[in-house]
Amino acid sequence: MQITASQLYDHVSCPRRVTLDAFGDQGERDAVSPFVRMLWERGSAFEGDVFSRLPGGTALLGDREGDRQAATLAAMDAGVPMIQGGRIAVDDLLGDPDLLIRVGDAYMPADVKSGRGEDGDGDGAKLKPHYAVQVSLYVDILERMGRSAGRFAEIWDVRGERVRYELGEARGSRDPQTWWDFYSRRLGEVRAALAGDVETRGALAASCGLCHWHSVCRRELEAADDLTLIPSLGRALRDRMMPVVSSVGAFATCDPDALVQGKRTAFPGLGPERLRLFQARARLLSDPDARPYLRAPVELPVSPLEVFFDIEADPMRDLVYLHGFVERRDHDPATDRFTGIFAEGATAEDERRAFAEAMAFLAARPEAVVYYYSKYERTMYRKLQSRYPDVCGPDEVEALFTYPRSVDLYFDVVTKATEWPTRNHSIKTLAKYLGFAWRDTDPSGAASIEWYHRWVETGDTAVRQRIVDYNEDDCRATIVLLDGIRALA
Repeated sequence: MQITASQLYDHVSCPRRVTLDAFGDQGERDAVSPFVRMLWERGSAFEGDVFSRLPGGTALLGDREGDRQAATLAAMDAGVPMIQGGRIAVDDLLGDPDLLIRVGDAYMPADVKSGRGEDGDGDGAKLKPHYAVQVSLYVDILERMGRSAGRFAEIWDVRGERVRYELGEARGSRDPQTWWDFYSRRLGEVRAALAGDVETRGALAASCGLCHWHSVCRRELEAADDLTLIPSLGRALRDRMMPVVSSVGAFATCDPDALVQGKRTAFPGLGPERLRLFQARARLLSDPDARPYLRAPVELPVSPLEVFFDIEADPMRDLVYLHGFVERRDHDPATDRFTGIFAEGATAEDERRAFAEAMAFLAARPEAVVYYYSKYERTMYRKLQSRYPDVCGPDEVEALFTYPRSVDLYFDVVTKATEWPTRNHSIKTLAKYLGFAWRDTDPSGAASIEWYHRWVETGDTAVRQRIVDYNEDDCRATIVLLDGIRALA
């Protein structure tokens, strides 16, 4: 089998997916979700838009009938300044870079992405591992062909930026491994997986829901009683622990003191406190009669007015399109009232107007305690304030997200003071455990983004209402969770 950029991309997320794609029963694959199909469609549309604006003289090979690889070689031999849709291959490596750009007498690869070229902003921006392994493959092929301009490439991203990927640089200030080292290791692992020389294992993670092997992997993990079923215990730690503790059940019944060595444990990177925390979670999962409990006192602000807050955002458009609020007075469900502030278009002015209305809504209720789940709302409001400084100042946003004005139920309460007999601590999982039911059959943030894209394309009012209803249910799920936490012993 030839190794492709897509396989390397997938391997960064989950090595098991590479193995199942190559050897799994294709009849067991889950249907591709509407959200993933939307990503494909938007990616293709964005590529088409970028390609339509390429300079004259660009060789288009992507739709050429016949041997695209030979045509790419001929274009490079002719010194074409830019090659679109070429194909390059050597040994067991196969690459389809979106662009090959002439630099001196050689070529640099570039890929067009409908997402951001980096994670984070400013000085904290980092290259994306998924993208790095893809462009590294292209550079590797060009090197072996004697046609590489150097160990660098570009990502042309959704913001119109050409992000330089210097593959010989260290991955971070604390990680001396270069991006090229990272790629080389992943390449070896993919090669071994495709040869059947290694056994790959799945791992329960947030990204699993979008994978077409989700159901297969879940059955495998449940049958193995895999350690990644424990909340926040990821693949890397699972792999370090397995030679000693092979399953959730084994972990639940072991003596944790036997694994502690002073301030360290038998597992690198895992301290005694977290070891005991993970074992407590393993015991909860292993006990069919387990109930959630408080492991530390919880002090919540007291106010007759509570506001439960949730936003919806499209990361590909970099747009916040809905701010949802449910108000409640004196803990009385009869007083619940939902307010949804919707960006009625996908423009900056629509986003600004909705943000201004949301800030005015909150400012009109200074006595309220605002509850939300995770730091996403705070992160996005900081970004909105920076984008629209005429709406409010940074101090107003910081004051809004400072205790006791607001409480992040996830970071300030759930992760610090509670334990649950569940496989994760998402708002969906915990609220459902407490008996809450979403009205929609497919409630998720990813689904909401796909619905919003459909609404932008069609203006369908039923789709718009579906988005609003989902957001309202998220707000009401936060109420259920807060009341559930207050009831814990």
